[in-house]
Amino acid sequence: MSAEVELFVAQSLGPRDRTLVVIHGGPCWDHTYLREPLIRLAPRHHLVFPDLRGCGRSTGGLSPDRYTPDLVIDDLIGLLDHLELEQADVLGFSYGGMIAQRLALKTGRVRRLIVASSSVLPVPPDAFSGWEERDARNAEAAALLPANLQGPDRNRAEAVAGARTGVWRDAVLDDYLERLDQVHFTDDWDAPYLAGILPSPRYPDAPERFATLGLPMLLLHGRQDMTFPAHLTDQAAALIPTATPVILEEAGHMAHIDQPELWLQAVESFLEL
Repeated sequence: MSAEVELFVAQSLGPRDRTLVVIHGGPCWDHTYLREPLIRLAPRHHLVFPDLRGCGRSTGGLSPDRYTPDLVIDDLIGLLDHLELEQADVLGFSYGGMIAQRLALKTGRVRRLIVASSSVLPVPPDAFSGWEERDARNAEAAALLPANLQGPDRNRAEAVAGARTGVWRDAVLDDYLERLDQVHFTDDWDAPYLAGILPSPRYPDAPERFATLGLPMLLLHGRQDMTFPAHLTDQAAALIPTATPVILEEAGHMAHIDQPELWLQAVESFLEL
C-alpha cells in the first residue's frame, strides 16, 4: 500500500503459508460478492479480501490519474509486505483477473494463479456475434436502467438492471440480487475511464510470458459468460503448458453463484495440487 492509500482488507484465520489473496472485479465494486463460496475454504486457507483503491471502504477521492492498474499492483505489493508474505496464491475475478495476471508477471509474488471469469487473451470485437440470448438480456438490462442516475447510484443500478447478464440461471437470481445489495459501490474509476486516460490492465504478451514462466494456473470460467467469452479459456490454455482450463456448464459471468459447488471444487482441487 502506498502512503496515500489505505486498503480495507477482510481476512480469515488460517495457515499463513496457505494464503489466498482474492482480487475483486468491477472496478467500483468491493470484494463482498466473492466471499461465498470462498469463505468455506477458511479452515484450511488464510483468505485475504482487499478492496482495491477507490473501491468499497478503501481510500477514494484521489485524482483521476491515481487510478491505474500499476498503482493497484503497488498497493497489492504493499499488502503482501504488510502481511510479511513473500508469495501467496492469488485469485483474480473479472477485471481483477487481469490485475492478478499483471501482479504475477511484474512481481514474482504469486505462487499459484486462478484467473476466474476473465481472460488471458484479448476479447475480439466480434466475440459474441450471433448470440441472440446475450443480445436479448443486454436489451432487457438497458430497458430496466433508470435514467438520470450518476455516480455510485448509477453503478449500482447498472449492476441490478444487468443481473441476468451476470448470472445464467434464473434460480440464483435472487441470491445474486441480495449480494448486490451488500456491495459498496463507488464511482472513482469512472472519471479516468470516461476521460480516456485509464490504462488497460492487460499485460503485453501475457500468454507468451506465462508460457515460459512455469506458473501453475487455473482458468475458471462459465460457459455462458457474457463478459469474457468462454472459448478464449481453451485457447489460452493451449498456449500455456501450466494452465488448466475448467469451464462450467449452466454458468455465466458470476459462475461462483450459478454453480457454487463445482466452482469451489475446482478452486480447492487446484490449491491442493
